[in-house]
Amino acid sequence: MGFIIKLILTGIAAAIAAYILPGVTIDGLGTAILLALVLGILNAIVKPILVVLSLPITIITLGLFLLVINALIILLADYILAGFRVDGFIWALIFSFVLSILTSIVDMVTKK
Repeated sequence: MGFIIKLILTGIAAAIAAYILPGVTIDGLGTAILLALVLGILNAIVKPILVVLSLPITIITLGLFLLVINALIILLADYILAGFRVDGFIWALIFSFVLSILTSIVDMVTKK
């Protein structure tokens, strides 16, 4: 039950982030919840592979390259999901940052 609530709240956070940012478009709340699911799957499967492959550059940049990996994950979700559009890498980077802040707030509020 907690997973579903977190998924819905993350979808709402994604919809809020897309509403704030002009370069990101989500067709509706259902698409936002589906985006949260797709991002969760991509973060569980693709992100660890990218982190391992980019470990040297991540170390050199003191972890800042992880922001680039997050933006690439957002762009991959844009490619996969039909109702979600990002206007470029910079908007994906900004959306990733805003979504991370919003989901951190959701995590703080929902933690027991």
